[in-house]
Amino acid sequence: MGNVMFDGGAGGGRRLGMIVLSTDETLEYEARQVLEGRGVNLMHSRIESHPTVTPSSLKAMAELMPESARLLPAELRAIAYGCTSASVFIGPDGVERQVQSVQSNVPVTNPISAVIAALQALRVKRIGLVTPYTAEVAAPMRAFLADHGIETAQELSFGEADDRQVARIAQRSTLKAMLEVGRAEGVEAVFASCTNLGSFEVIDHAEDELSMPVISSNLALIWHLLKKAGIPATGWGPGRLFQI
Repeated sequence: MGNVMFDGGAGGGRRLGMIVLSTDETLEYEARQVLEGRGVNLMHSRIESHPTVTPSSLKAMAELMPESARLLPAELRAIAYGCTSASVFIGPDGVERQVQSVQSNVPVTNPISAVIAALQALRVKRIGLVTPYTAEVAAPMRAFLADHGIETAQELSFGEADDRQVARIAQRSTLKAMLEVGRAEGVEAVFASCTNLGSFEVIDHAEDELSMPVISSNLALIWHLLKKAGIPATGWGPGRLFQI
Protein backbone atom coordinates (compact mmCIF):
# COMPACT_ATOMS: atom_id res chain seq x y z
CA MET A 1 0.00 0.00 0.00
CA GLY A 2 2.95 2.32 0.48
CA ASN A 3 3.46 2.51 -3.32
CA VAL A 4 -0.07 3.72 -4.12
CA MET A 5 -0.26 6.67 -6.51
CA PHE A 6 -3.06 9.19 -7.02
CA ASP A 7 -4.08 11.37 -9.95
CA GLY A 8 -6.90 13.73 -10.88
CA GLY A 9 -9.40 10.89 -11.23
CA ALA A 10 -11.90 10.44 -14.05
CA GLY A 11 -11.63 13.27 -16.54
CA GLY A 12 -8.20 14.24 -15.28
CA GLY A 13 -9.71 16.60 -12.74
CA ARG A 14 -11.97 18.40 -15.24
CA ARG A 15 -14.99 17.78 -13.02
CA LEU A 16 -18.33 19.47 -13.70
CA GLY A 17 -21.71 19.20 -11.99
CA MET A 18 -25.23 19.38 -13.39
CA ILE A 19 -28.56 19.49 -11.56
CA VAL A 20 -31.15 17.81 -13.80
CA LEU A 21 -34.93 17.87 -13.36
CA SER A 22 -36.58 14.60 -12.32
CA THR A 23 -38.78 14.88 -15.43
CA ASP A 24 -35.93 15.62 -17.86
CA GLU A 25 -34.97 12.88 -20.33
CA THR A 26 -33.03 14.99 -22.83
CA LEU A 27 -30.35 17.17 -21.20
CA GLU A 28 -28.01 14.34 -20.16
CA TYR A 29 -28.41 12.62 -23.54
CA GLU A 30 -27.45 15.74 -25.48
CA ALA A 31 -24.64 16.64 -23.05
CA ARG A 32 -23.06 13.23 -23.73
CA GLN A 33 -23.04 14.02 -27.45
CA VAL A 34 -20.85 17.06 -26.78
CA LEU A 35 -18.59 15.59 -24.09
CA GLU A 36 -18.05 12.01 -25.23
CA GLY A 37 -14.32 11.31 -25.59
CA ARG A 38 -13.37 14.80 -24.41
CA GLY A 39 -11.83 13.92 -21.06
CA VAL A 40 -14.45 15.83 -19.06
CA ASN A 41 -16.21 14.27 -16.08
CA LEU A 42 -19.81 15.53 -15.93
CA MET A 43 -21.62 14.37 -12.79
CA HIS A 44 -25.39 14.65 -12.37
CA SER A 45 -27.76 15.21 -9.48
CA ARG A 46 -31.55 15.16 -9.79
CA ILE A 47 -34.04 17.65 -8.40
CA GLU A 48 -37.73 16.93 -7.93
CA SER A 49 -39.82 18.72 -10.54
CA HIS A 50 -43.59 18.57 -10.91
CA PRO A 51 -44.58 17.23 -14.35
CA THR A 52 -47.01 20.10 -14.89
CA VAL A 53 -45.02 23.20 -15.75
CA THR A 54 -46.53 26.28 -14.10
CA PRO A 55 -44.99 29.37 -12.51
CA SER A 56 -45.65 27.97 -9.01
CA SER A 57 -44.19 24.52 -9.75
CA LEU A 58 -41.10 26.14 -11.23
CA LYS A 59 -40.57 28.45 -8.26
CA ALA A 60 -40.95 25.49 -5.86
CA MET A 61 -37.62 24.08 -7.02
CA ALA A 62 -35.68 26.91 -5.36
CA GLU A 63 -35.93 25.43 -1.87
CA LEU A 64 -34.95 21.96 -3.14
CA MET A 65 -31.83 23.16 -4.91
CA PRO A 66 -29.35 23.10 -1.99
CA GLU A 67 -30.02 19.42 -1.24
CA SER A 68 -29.54 18.47 -4.90
CA ALA A 69 -26.31 20.49 -5.04
CA ARG A 70 -25.15 18.85 -1.80
CA LEU A 71 -25.28 15.42 -3.47
CA LEU A 72 -22.67 16.48 -6.03
CA PRO A 73 -18.98 15.93 -5.20
CA ALA A 74 -16.92 18.81 -3.86
CA GLU A 75 -14.25 20.77 -5.74
CA LEU A 76 -16.11 21.00 -9.04
CA ARG A 77 -14.93 23.50 -11.64
CA ALA A 78 -18.51 24.65 -12.41
CA ILE A 79 -22.13 23.62 -11.84
CA ALA A 80 -25.16 23.98 -14.14
CA TYR A 81 -28.79 24.02 -13.04
CA GLY A 82 -30.85 22.58 -15.90
CA CYS A 83 -34.18 24.35 -16.20
CA THR A 84 -34.68 27.35 -18.47
CA SER A 85 -38.12 28.46 -17.32
CA ALA A 86 -37.40 27.96 -13.61
CA SER A 87 -34.25 30.04 -14.00
CA VAL A 88 -36.49 32.87 -15.21
CA PHE A 89 -38.96 32.57 -12.31
CA ILE A 90 -36.36 31.96 -9.58
CA GLY A 91 -33.86 34.33 -11.17
CA PRO A 92 -30.22 33.58 -12.03
CA ASP A 93 -29.03 35.22 -8.80
CA GLY A 94 -31.42 33.03 -6.81
CA VAL A 95 -30.17 29.89 -8.55
CA GLU A 96 -26.55 30.82 -7.88
CA ARG A 97 -27.27 31.68 -4.25
CA GLN A 98 -29.03 28.37 -3.58
CA VAL A 99 -26.34 26.24 -5.22
CA GLN A 100 -23.48 28.13 -3.64
CA SER A 101 -25.07 27.81 -0.21
CA VAL A 102 -23.63 24.26 -0.19
CA GLN A 103 -21.06 24.46 -3.02
CA SER A 104 -19.34 27.68 -2.02
CA ASN A 105 -17.31 29.62 -4.57
CA VAL A 106 -18.10 27.22 -7.44
CA PRO A 107 -19.11 29.07 -10.64
CA VAL A 108 -22.80 28.45 -11.40
CA THR A 109 -24.74 28.78 -14.63
CA ASN A 110 -28.29 28.13 -15.78
CA PRO A 111 -29.95 27.99 -19.20
CA ILE A 112 -31.36 31.51 -19.39
CA SER A 113 -28.05 33.11 -18.38
CA ALA A 114 -26.26 30.79 -20.81
CA VAL A 115 -28.63 31.74 -23.65
CA ILE A 116 -28.11 35.46 -23.04
CA ALA A 117 -24.32 34.95 -22.96
CA ALA A 118 -24.51 32.89 -26.16
CA LEU A 119 -26.63 35.45 -28.02
CA GLN A 120 -24.27 38.23 -26.92
CA ALA A 121 -21.29 36.19 -28.14
CA LEU A 122 -23.10 35.71 -31.47
CA ARG A 123 -23.93 39.46 -31.53
CA VAL A 124 -27.65 38.78 -31.80
CA LYS A 125 -30.37 41.10 -30.49
CA ARG A 126 -33.54 39.87 -32.26
CA ILE A 127 -34.60 36.24 -32.12
CA GLY A 128 -37.20 33.82 -33.29
CA LEU A 129 -38.31 31.93 -30.17
CA VAL A 130 -39.51 28.31 -30.13
CA THR A 131 -40.86 26.91 -26.86
CA PRO A 132 -42.94 23.98 -25.67
CA TYR A 133 -44.57 26.21 -23.02
CA THR A 134 -48.03 27.50 -22.25
CA ALA A 135 -48.55 31.26 -22.46
CA GLU A 136 -48.16 31.80 -18.70
CA VAL A 137 -44.63 30.41 -18.88
CA ALA A 138 -43.59 31.77 -22.27
CA ALA A 139 -44.58 35.40 -21.64
CA PRO A 140 -42.29 35.95 -18.61
CA MET A 141 -39.42 34.41 -20.59
CA ARG A 142 -39.92 36.90 -23.43
CA ALA A 143 -39.99 39.72 -20.91
CA PHE A 144 -36.83 38.46 -19.19
CA LEU A 145 -34.98 38.30 -22.49
CA ALA A 146 -36.21 41.78 -23.40
CA ASP A 147 -34.91 43.12 -20.08
CA HIS A 148 -31.49 41.78 -21.12
CA GLY A 149 -31.48 43.32 -24.58
CA ILE A 150 -32.92 40.36 -26.54
CA GLU A 151 -36.09 41.15 -28.50
CA THR A 152 -38.40 38.34 -29.58
CA ALA A 153 -39.37 39.20 -33.15
CA GLN A 154 -41.35 36.00 -33.72
CA GLU A 155 -42.53 33.21 -31.41
CA LEU A 156 -44.02 29.75 -31.79
CA SER A 157 -45.02 27.71 -28.73
CA PHE A 158 -46.39 24.17 -28.67
CA GLY A 159 -48.56 24.89 -25.60
CA GLU A 160 -47.49 21.71 -23.77
CA ALA A 161 -47.82 21.86 -19.97
CA ASP A 162 -46.68 18.28 -19.24
CA ASP A 163 -42.87 18.14 -19.13
CA ARG A 164 -42.93 14.39 -19.69
CA GLN A 165 -44.58 15.00 -23.06
CA VAL A 166 -42.05 17.69 -23.97
CA ALA A 167 -39.39 14.96 -24.07
CA ARG A 168 -41.51 13.22 -26.72
CA ILE A 169 -41.80 16.17 -29.11
CA ALA A 170 -40.27 14.93 -32.38
CA GLN A 171 -37.24 16.88 -33.52
CA ARG A 172 -38.80 17.22 -36.97
CA SER A 173 -41.57 19.26 -35.32
CA THR A 174 -38.97 21.42 -33.59
CA LEU A 175 -37.14 21.88 -36.90
CA LYS A 176 -40.34 22.97 -38.63
CA ALA A 177 -40.96 25.52 -35.87
CA MET A 178 -37.35 26.76 -36.06
CA LEU A 179 -37.66 27.33 -39.80
CA GLU A 180 -40.99 29.11 -39.43
CA VAL A 181 -39.81 31.62 -36.84
CA GLY A 182 -36.40 31.97 -38.47
CA ARG A 183 -37.94 33.13 -41.73
CA ALA A 184 -39.86 35.96 -40.07
CA GLU A 185 -38.76 39.52 -40.82
CA GLY A 186 -36.01 40.89 -38.60
CA VAL A 187 -34.99 37.60 -36.96
CA GLU A 188 -31.22 37.29 -36.53
CA ALA A 189 -31.08 33.91 -34.77
CA VAL A 190 -33.39 31.18 -33.47
CA PHE A 191 -33.57 30.05 -29.86
CA ALA A 192 -35.38 26.82 -28.94
CA SER A 193 -36.07 26.87 -25.21
CA CYS A 194 -36.38 24.03 -22.64
CA THR A 195 -33.76 21.47 -21.63
CA ASN A 196 -36.25 18.65 -22.26
CA LEU A 197 -36.82 19.71 -25.89
CA GLY A 198 -34.46 17.72 -28.11
CA SER A 199 -32.79 19.59 -30.97
CA PHE A 200 -29.21 18.42 -31.54
CA GLU A 201 -30.20 16.34 -34.58
CA VAL A 202 -31.63 19.37 -36.39
CA ILE A 203 -29.56 22.42 -35.34
CA ASP A 204 -27.07 22.17 -38.22
CA HIS A 205 -29.91 21.58 -40.70
CA ALA A 206 -31.79 24.62 -39.42
CA GLU A 207 -28.68 26.80 -39.61
CA ASP A 208 -28.02 25.70 -43.18
CA GLU A 209 -31.61 26.45 -44.22
CA LEU A 210 -31.78 29.81 -42.47
CA SER A 211 -28.16 31.03 -42.80
CA MET A 212 -28.23 32.22 -39.20
CA PRO A 213 -27.28 30.89 -35.75
CA VAL A 214 -29.64 28.43 -34.09
CA ILE A 215 -29.24 27.60 -30.41
CA SER A 216 -31.13 25.57 -27.84
CA SER A 217 -31.21 25.67 -24.06
CA ASN A 218 -29.01 22.58 -23.91
CA LEU A 219 -26.53 23.83 -26.49
CA ALA A 220 -26.10 27.17 -24.69
CA LEU A 221 -26.00 25.59 -21.22
CA ILE A 222 -23.28 23.06 -22.08
CA TRP A 223 -21.26 25.75 -23.92
CA HIS A 224 -21.54 28.16 -20.97
CA LEU A 225 -20.76 25.47 -18.38
CA LEU A 226 -17.52 24.64 -20.21
CA LYS A 227 -16.74 28.35 -20.51
CA LYS A 228 -17.32 28.88 -16.76
CA ALA A 229 -15.00 25.96 -16.07
CA GLY A 230 -12.27 27.40 -18.28
CA ILE A 231 -12.34 24.42 -20.67
CA PRO A 232 -11.73 25.31 -24.36
CA ALA A 233 -14.45 23.59 -26.40
CA THR A 234 -14.33 25.00 -29.94
CA GLY A 235 -15.91 22.53 -32.35
CA TRP A 236 -17.26 20.22 -29.66
CA GLY A 237 -20.97 20.76 -30.32
CA PRO A 238 -23.27 21.40 -33.28
CA GLY A 239 -24.00 24.83 -34.64
CA ARG A 240 -22.21 28.15 -34.91
CA LEU A 241 -22.06 28.73 -31.16
CA PHE A 242 -19.37 26.09 -30.72
CA GLN A 243 -17.35 27.65 -33.56
CA ILE A 244 -16.78 30.91 -31.69
